[in-house]
Amino acid sequence: MNKTFWRFLGSSILIALSGCLGNVVDGIIVGNLIGADGVSAVNLSRPLIQFMFTINMLVAAGASMLVGMNLGRKDFTRAAYLFTLSIGGCLAFGLLMAMCGLLMPDTVTGWLCQNEHLWHATRDYAQWVLLGAPTYMMAWALGIHVGVDGSPQLASLAVVIDNAVNLLLDVVFIQYLGLGIAGSSIATAVGHLVGIAIMMRHFCYKDNHLRLTLQRSSATAAFRQIISQGAPLAVASICLTMLLVSANSIVVATLGRTGIFAFAVCMNLLQLYNLFVAGVCRTIQSLGAIQVGKGDDDAFRFVLRKSFRFITVAMAVTCLFVWIYPEAIATLFGADTPELLNETDHALRVFALSFIPFCYIYVLMIVYKLYDHHRMALFISFALSLTVIPVMWGISVLAPQLLWYSYIIAYLLEAIIIFVLHRHYQLRFVISNPPKNAKNK
Repeated sequence: MNKTFWRFLGSSILIALSGCLGNVVDGIIVGNLIGADGVSAVNLSRPLIQFMFTINMLVAAGASMLVGMNLGRKDFTRAAYLFTLSIGGCLAFGLLMAMCGLLMPDTVTGWLCQNEHLWHATRDYAQWVLLGAPTYMMAWALGIHVGVDGSPQLASLAVVIDNAVNLLLDVVFIQYLGLGIAGSSIATAVGHLVGIAIMMRHFCYKDNHLRLTLQRSSATAAFRQIISQGAPLAVASICLTMLLVSANSIVVATLGRTGIFAFAVCMNLLQLYNLFVAGVCRTIQSLGAIQVGKGDDDAFRFVLRKSFRFITVAMAVTCLFVWIYPEAIATLFGADTPELLNETDHALRVFALSFIPFCYIYVLMIVYKLYDHHRMALFISFALSLTVIPVMWGISVLAPQLLWYSYIIAYLLEAIIIFVLHRHYQLRFVISNPPKNAKNK
């Protein structure tokens, strides 16, 4: 189990690392080739990507946990059927988003950006995000399912090459072809297409359990089960999207262009923390779900212990690095004036601490879900972001100089509430309804 854990976690971390570096380096390239406004435009467009990621959480991530449980029970037919519904749903949604990119790019941009100076850059980037939506949805969905089905190394290889192609084409499209900020978005979509092509190799393997198949059983009932499983993840992602849109508006209104640049750099810092969260969550959702399907509580607890130890050490090292070298990080993203450097340095140090409780709470939500504490998982998914919005708004009105502390105050409040509710309802972490052949523990 120890060897299997590190194999899954290593591949999951590599996937998250590649995605994280891709996003961060992408921001660095945009900041240096286009300027600070380019970085701001990418950040203002990020709610679109977060929204697509939300649907992926609802459909693909929810299905992947069920697929893992059915693989643990050796019900391969059911696992394949859930995989089919998941892929079909993700592709249909991606095509719908692409239609929005064709028919209503100005309307979507108006929802994202109210700053006239940044409007055109945001539109150029956001339109190509929408047009490339099918590649986003399929790359994410295939990656999580291929990993659950026993090929995490292939999924990680695909993501690494995906991001390498993206970064190479960033320079080509922006600097040499003169496509501007749109070139960065187009490069991302092309990179995803390459990653999808690589992951298709999994379906040629003899031990592949996933295939496109249909059953006579009700697709509606199966979709309901998928959505129920993925709901906490999706709600958390929706709330994070709402938080990002609200926070962008509050920061622009309170601190102006300097503030929104600093906030954009902090959101790129969040990518580093997401590196550990995504890797750990993917491992728990795949390897952990398989152990839940087997009814092996000891093995599942082993996965959780190793996951929390790893994420603790990783976050501590990251936080220390940010506190020592904030100016170097700000400079990487194009901060070239004392005003930008000072504001960004301060914001980075505060957010480096703020993201630590966020990471623990997010992973805990996955744990509650796999232990069948659905209401607690759903509560956390709402609280993760909806607590931050009123705190941030209140501070912007009463003490705008303390705006960057909004996140850490809100997350500490959430942690206290979760502890109180856990004790009040006397929740226990025990696998419910194990298979009949599982050993009673």
